[in-house]
Amino acid sequence: MRNAETGGVARSAVRSAARFDLPEVDDFTRPYWDAAAEGRLLLRRCRAEGCGAAHHYPREFCPYCWSEDVGWEPATGRATLYTWSVVHRNDLPPFGDRVPYVAAVVDLAEGPRMMTEITDCPEPELRIGMPLVLHFRKAGEGGGEGIGGAEGSGGAEGAAVAVPVFRPA
Repeated sequence: MRNAETGGVARSAVRSAARFDLPEVDDFTRPYWDAAAEGRLLLRRCRAEGCGAAHHYPREFCPYCWSEDVGWEPATGRATLYTWSVVHRNDLPPFGDRVPYVAAVVDLAEGPRMMTEITDCPEPELRIGMPLVLHFRKAGEGGGEGIGGAEGSGGAEGAAVAVPVFRPA
């Protein structure tokens, strides 16, 4: 669909085709997303002598000592709230159907900080340091079409994808 005024693709057509909540699943991150689909959160932990740091988001090296000797390990699913912001407007699909929502940074029990979303809690009840527990947003949950794939999304098309989110413990 072409926009007569600009000669470009109509903005609404681009927005309806693209999905911005789907991960880019590749061979390296596939264990992470497979575990999430099963309701488990994985972290990466450095196995280098003298380091041992856990990190999130998954990387092929330790961001603390640069060792490539890192492996997957399960997380407990416990966290505390570090900070948050309420998103009242987001034009990227399917987030517009979810507003307002709480974007947050949490401290995982294992140490790393993680960007996520807080669900099942009104914003006035949020408190820095409040205990949180993990759950997952699966296909069809949380407004919009949910997660699961859309042609041209660049994400995990057709795959069952679950995204880790948190709620009060």
